[in-house]
Amino acid sequence: MFEGIITPIVTPFNRDEEQSVNYEAAGQLIGHLIKKGVNGIFILGSNGEFHVIDEYEKVAFAKEVIRMVDHRVPVFVGTGACSTRETIRLSQKMEAAGADALSVITPYFIKPAEEELYEHFKEVANSVKIPIVLYNIPKSTGCNIPKEAVARLAEIDNIQAIKDSSGDVDNLKGYVEAGRNKNLSVLVGSDSKISAGYRLGATGAIAGTSNVITDVLVKLNKALKTNDTETAKVLQGDIDVLRDVLKLGTVPSIIKRAVELADIAPVGPARKPVKETTPEVDEKIKEVLKHYQLI
Repeated sequence: MFEGIITPIVTPFNRDEEQSVNYEAAGQLIGHLIKKGVNGIFILGSNGEFHVIDEYEKVAFAKEVIRMVDHRVPVFVGTGACSTRETIRLSQKMEAAGADALSVITPYFIKPAEEELYEHFKEVANSVKIPIVLYNIPKSTGCNIPKEAVARLAEIDNIQAIKDSSGDVDNLKGYVEAGRNKNLSVLVGSDSKISAGYRLGATGAIAGTSNVITDVLVKLNKALKTNDTETAKVLQGDIDVLRDVLKLGTVPSIIKRAVELADIAPVGPARKPVKETTPEVDEKIKEVLKHYQLI
């Protein structure tokens, strides 16, 4: 389950007053990604705007995505929240909805101590039976999970993976070492570090850019798995062409607009307060898509 390219899909919204969830677009995006060969669908992550989606919307969206995917690939669902109580409540609802695994981000805004992090993840894991993926993204949460805590958490049966979006290769290496000889897989969450992560022992990547340049990521995974280093080097570098324009807007506005402009699915804008892209930025996105022959 924890291998290959897992796409953290954007959550499609309509361009209506409520910016309501667009289920039809979600189906188009999911169908496209599975056809292209991704190994999993991950919803309600950072690119999925979990932080601006109400709980009832999350549950309804998860149920529909699970129905759409129909066991073709595993469905990972983000359930993290600032409080342990809220995380447990949502995790249990997503388990009941049929999720294959849960992704649990560290509490944010506050900065929990190591023991508090350990107890938080332990209680969440003990509240469900399905696998848990720890989610480390310190640039957004202000909190990095220490490798020592990861080693302890790996002793819990259903804590089976960690996604590291720190962008720090040494940090990722520490997680690989913490999970060695235990049932813990390491997934790369920084698209620029996929090749480096695989060399260290990571088994897959949760790659936001695979929403758009799916072929590049799927081919990169194959090249890395078959030790085709020259091809992998070219493909890894090619990701940077898209990554260079992502800084032109607030996450995930650029990636969502790229999905639309590539005519993959009408996923709409990011939810407010994030603004839509400007015509000038759209032109820059189009140039990038031309590079990948997507338009």
